[in-house]
Amino acid sequence: MIIPLPDTTTRKISKKLVEAQEHYTLTTGRVLTLIVAANEDDDIEAILSSVRDASHEHPSRVLVVIAGSHEEETHLDAELRVGGEAGASEIVVMHLKGALSAQAESVVTPLLLPDTPIVAWWPTKCPEHPARSPIGKLAQRRITNVAYGEGATHEELMQLSHGYTPGDSDMSWAAITLWRGIVASALDRHPHEPVESVEVCGAQLNPAADFAAGWLLDALSVPVHRNVTQSPEKGSFPIHSLRFNRVSSHVTVEVVDAETVRVQVPGSPDSLVSLGIRSQAEVISEELRHLDSDKTYAHTLRALPRVDYS
Repeated sequence: MIIPLPDTTTRKISKKLVEAQEHYTLTTGRVLTLIVAANEDDDIEAILSSVRDASHEHPSRVLVVIAGSHEEETHLDAELRVGGEAGASEIVVMHLKGALSAQAESVVTPLLLPDTPIVAWWPTKCPEHPARSPIGKLAQRRITNVAYGEGATHEELMQLSHGYTPGDSDMSWAAITLWRGIVASALDRHPHEPVESVEVCGAQLNPAADFAAGWLLDALSVPVHRNVTQSPEKGSFPIHSLRFNRVSSHVTVEVVDAETVRVQVPGSPDSLVSLGIRSQAEVISEELRHLDSDKTYAHTLRALPRVDYS
């Protein structure tokens, strides 16, 4: 159910939330507050769809803040989504106009659930330092999406590395969780010979390959070279191939098609493993499972400046 609240106030929104909980909400428990910072030109329905799907695992109060033009008359338009329109959550979509567009933190603060974690998510453009932004200061977990649009340049990744604050994470990092498990398993199957160097191949502006390179450099303390390659098939996994270089034998993990990777380990037949691109909802669900600081991600960002891009 969608309840429109044009030209409203946070007091009226709070009152309507209480009424909705009594009459329309499917669940009563809320495990966190998710603040979604979006822009007017974003695909809001796609963002809401991802939040709705993720809510089945994480019932939340979702506050979607859409910053409008500073030049418009100052007012707040909102809509409350409950029941089937919100999954297991309650969603408040707020359009901030005029002076309110620069005061999102003041608008969401009265609507935060008491005594629950607060997570901030920037599904598209994010601030240079998420933890220092007004919304970021409210949250203990901050999720960015540097792959949005055309992808992330090397300079943007370095900025992400230097501006890291415990609690930060990125969707491209969560997107390679299953791939990292496959890689670790492949190396464990033939651990007798030390790795001398690593080669990671992926699309030029896709940060997933850069995060993979930083992760391996930190974990193995060997030179890691990041190569740029073309995707073998449209829609395939963003890390096209990986090679562990050793003196007498090598271990490789490479994309076969949009749903499969091949693992080659010396002394064993090739293995084909199912691995596709995870949806935005799946990535958000994983991020919301871990509300503490991700130390592995922090170490990965710290290692990025030492990755070889030559």
